[in-house]
This record gives sequence, structure tokens and C-alpha cells, in this order.
Amino acid sequence: TPDANLPTDGVAAAAPSASDAPLLRRVLGPRWLVAAAWLAFQLYLLWNPLPLQIARPTHICLALATVFLWWPLRRGEGERWRAALDWLLLAGTAVVLGYYLADFERLYARMEEVDAILPRDLFFGTLVLLLILECVRRVVGWSLLWVIAAFVAYGFLGRWFPGWLAFQGFAYPTFIEIMTMATHGILGVTTETSVNFVWYFILFGVVYSATGGGQLFIDSALRLVGRRAGGAAKAEIVSSAMFGTISGSAVANVVATGIFTIPLMKRTGYSPEEAAAHEATASTGGQLMPPVMGIAAFVMAELLATPYARIALAGVIPAVAYYFALYMIVHLKAKRRGIGTLRARDLAGAKPIAPRSYLFLPPVLLIAILASDYSAITAAMAASLAALAICYLRRESRLGLRGWVDMIEEVAKQAAQVAVPIVAIGIIIAVAIQSNLALKFSTQLIALSGGTLVGAMLMIIVGCIIMGMGLPTVAAYIIGAILFVPALTHLGIDVLAAHFFVMYYCVLSMITPPVALASYAAAGLARADAMKTGWIAFKLSLVLFLIPFAFAFDPALLWSGPAGWIALAFVSMMAATFAWAVFLEGYFTMPMSWPERLAFCAVALLIIFAPTGHPAWWAGCAGFFALTGWVLWLRPRGRRAAG
Repeated sequence: TPDANLPTDGVAAAAPSASDAPLLRRVLGPRWLVAAAWLAFQLYLLWNPLPLQIARPTHICLALATVFLWWPLRRGEGERWRAALDWLLLAGTAVVLGYYLADFERLYARMEEVDAILPRDLFFGTLVLLLILECVRRVVGWSLLWVIAAFVAYGFLGRWFPGWLAFQGFAYPTFIEIMTMATHGILGVTTETSVNFVWYFILFGVVYSATGGGQLFIDSALRLVGRRAGGAAKAEIVSSAMFGTISGSAVANVVATGIFTIPLMKRTGYSPEEAAAHEATASTGGQLMPPVMGIAAFVMAELLATPYARIALAGVIPAVAYYFALYMIVHLKAKRRGIGTLRARDLAGAKPIAPRSYLFLPPVLLIAILASDYSAITAAMAASLAALAICYLRRESRLGLRGWVDMIEEVAKQAAQVAVPIVAIGIIIAVAIQSNLALKFSTQLIALSGGTLVGAMLMIIVGCIIMGMGLPTVAAYIIGAILFVPALTHLGIDVLAAHFFVMYYCVLSMITPPVALASYAAAGLARADAMKTGWIAFKLSLVLFLIPFAFAFDPALLWSGPAGWIALAFVSMMAATFAWAVFLEGYFTMPMSWPERLAFCAVALLIIFAPTGHPAWWAGCAGFFALTGWVLWLRPRGRRAAG
């Protein structure tokens, strides 16, 4: 995944893979050896689960070692001390791992706030925190680092804060105990998610892409919708949705699909900024697309103590609504402006799908196993093994020895990019919970909103988008879940809907200026102005902004309730989304007058803000059918009669 290569926020670029280097030298080098060790360790956990006081520190230290090897300090001529410092940090990581392994029995048996904190606990606890923060700086940048620093400062200086923010603060030994020795902090729920779920789904995504699955999605999208009106942008939407089923990274989706679709969009009439904005918006939705949603969804499953399959099932309708809304806005725009349709020569590069159709088996198997109530790890491993097995059915998809080496390295790189920030976010969670900040913040948010649900929702939207500027989605979601979800549940929103509401807007922050990482990545591919791209993407995202209100007010949209009621809610959600797109675009078979646009807006709002079966919902549905009949039949007849 290319997240660390973004030219923003001072993030260091990852070192090149050196795939042209002699294979034996690569295999014997420290990068591949650490990657192979991490792979072996995670596979070993499947057959022999280790106590968390061993599994989680080992996982953390392998991630840190990977970062120091793949994201070294920038080196200029004659600056060998930087290389020496990287090796010193690696040695420090090894020493930390040795401390956790040597003191495992004591750490396992000790009682928090009762047993003594030894001097070596303070030393190694401080060291591991500093190593984690340095790795955060390298792979994410200063934005997340400053947020963590602010929470840490609050933890120590809480007694000097005014009003409801005040609390007694932490003593340094207590802080180290909470953060590095107990099942809070860096050994808490976020690290558990990385160890038990995230790594295995990253493995599946890398394996499936390496065996040709990603290219199959792109070619399938081009052949499916490429010749339709606005086919270039529609192909980008479909390919991003398909790619999102195996990758939960917005920036990774941008690069994987944008390399092919952005030039096609530019060739068929879209400006560079428009092409980049469409790509960024569609790729961002990959973090909402089951079965492999963004990393935030795995954290959500842990926070709610809910099987991941339930989270993925709940995400189906919101994800479909997301991509349907984008598809319709692209369709209406293409019809109005006459742009985006691909020609036969534009599709010549898409290879036939039928000979490669066997590559659809791994994601289908993943979905089937999740639907059968097996564990998420079982599903991810079975799908990975299936992808490795079937790739040898045809010569074109077979993995050679170099392909295996590349794949193992790539798994470690992507896993480290995810593990380091979510491990570090454990520090934020621990401070927010131990200081009672989460509960106090929720109380104040309700007071500021006047106790109204919609007012609180609007304030939470602003908070999620602000937090998401420059932060990874998972970081923004976890902070939002700690600070905002209690307010929503207190005001009557179901807890699952509240978590999805927060996550959805944290996802949209990836395309919301002034800091929009997905938009910036797409602008780089399109050679477009980054800020213009961000604002165009924001305008496109307006068609998406009402979807969370729908599932917040109607649990059926999160797959809760009788099947018939869920189907009815889904159909009405598609109708409301289409009506909202017509209102924003001002076109439906022909240009719409403002009274017509406002009528479609009213219909959309009625359906979205009323639960299925409510009288207002029925009125909205009736209004939608009436307006559709007016546009498709009555208005054309009236014009013909007048003519």
C-alpha cells in the first residue's frame, strides 16, 4: 500500500523493494528475514495461541523492526550516522522484545496497581513508547504524533485544566504501568485487533492482488460498464467497489485502480481535477465495502465484542448506497454534459474475463465462510490458501520464487503501516478512559447540542471530519468512538448504528479539504491541482452525506429485523439516494427546474429521516413515485401537447 509515499505531513518515503537485486541476497537480508519471521509467528499463533503478554509485544516489536528497515531516516552523502541510528533503534527493539519475553511470567501474574513497578519496567516501558512514537512519525507523520502528544500531556497535566476537563493526572510509574504493562495502552484492544484480525486480512489482500485478482477487478469493470454513458468514471466506481472487497485502504485503492482509470477519464472529457476527484471518492468507499472493510471495522468488532461477520453484514447496505449514489451522480452528469463514454479502442487493453474467472473464487469463498458463522481468521486464511492454490491453474497467474519473496515482504510492509498507528492509538484510548474524559466529553456534547439528536449529530460530523484531516481513518474512528458514541447512544441511537455513524464520517474525511489524503494521492496520479481536486471531491461527496442519517434512524438498513422489512428499507434507501442525486445534479432525462429539484430534495429527506413504515416515510415514497411519473411520462406529454 502506498500510504507512506504521500508527499504530505513530513512522512518518510518507504525504501524501495530492491526487487531487481539478486534473489539470494534479498532472502538473506534483514528485511526479508524480519518479514518471514513475522509471517511464521502469525501462522504459529493459529495452531498454538500464546498468552497476550507474549503475542502482543512480539507483534509490536516485529512491526517496529519492519518500519526501521523499510522507512529509514533520510540519508545524504556522508551521513552514515543516520544508518547507525537506524541500527541502534533496531537493537533497542530487540532489547524490548527480550524484556517482555524474559519477564513474561512476572507480567502475566502481577496485579495492576498492587504489585511493585520495578526500575527496569520504567526503563523498558519508556523505551518502547519512544520507539513506537518514532515509527508513527515515519509511517503516518506528525499529525497523529501531535494528537498522541496532546493526550499524553493531558494525562500528566490534567489537574491544571479548567472546569470539567480537570482530573488528578497520572504519576509517571502509573502511566508506564497503564501504557506498557497492563491490558490497556499499547497492549490493549487495538493491538489485539492487529494481532488477531488485521494481519490475516492484509495477508489475503496481498496474496489475492499478487495472483492477479486486482487486475481482474479492473478489467471486469471496464467490460461491464465501460461502453455506457460516463463509462470511464463508472468503470472507476465499479473497480473501486470490487477492489474495496479485498483492501480497506483508500490510498491503496486510489493507486491500484487510478493508474488505469484516471487516464481513461481524462481522455473522455474529464478535467484532471475531476478525474482525480472521482477516483478519490470512489476509492474512499472501499473502507466501507464488506467483506474486508477498513481496519476501523475490525476495531469496531472488538470494541462491541461482536463477531466481525455481523459488522460486515451491517455494512452491506450503507456500502451499496455509497456506490449507488456515486454511480447515479456520474450517470446524470454524463447525460447532461455528454462526457465519459469509452470507445472500443479504449477497452482494448482489458483482457478477456472468462479464462480468469477462477480468480473470483477466493473472495466468494471468504464471503461464504463469514456468512457460515466461522471466525474471520478462518475466512481470511481459507481465502488466502485458495488464492495461492488456484493461481497455478494457468501460467499467467503462477507465482515464481521471486513472486513469493516479493509477496512476503509486501505483507510485512502493509501490516507494519497498519499496526504501528493502531498500537499507538492505544495510548489515546487509555488516557481518555482512565481520566474519564470520554464520559465527561459526551456529557458536554449533549449540553452544547441543547439535548437534541440532530444537533448532536451535526456537531459530531464536524468533529469526525476535523479529526480525520491528516489522521488515518482508524485513528479518527477510535477517537470518535471514545468521545462521540456515548452521546449518540444516550440520545437514543442504537450502539451499532452510532459506531457506523462515526466511522462513516471519519471515512469521508479522506476526501474533505483542506487535508484530504485520498484526494491528494489521486491528484498526484492525475497531475492535477491537489486543492481543486479536494474541493471537487467534497462536492461529489455531498450525495453521500445523508446516508448515515438513514441507518441511524432505521436499524433495518444495518440488517436488523425481518428480511422483508430489510428489503423494503433497502429499496427505499436507493430511491432516496437517487432523489438526492437528482436534486444535487439538477438533471433527470432533461434539465430540472428549481421547484422540481426542491421537490426531489424534500422526498429524499422524508425517506431518509423517517424509519421504514413511518407515515412520513410512506409520504416520501409516494412522493418519489409521483415525481418519477411526472418526469418520465407527464412532463414529456405536456411538452409534446404544447408543441
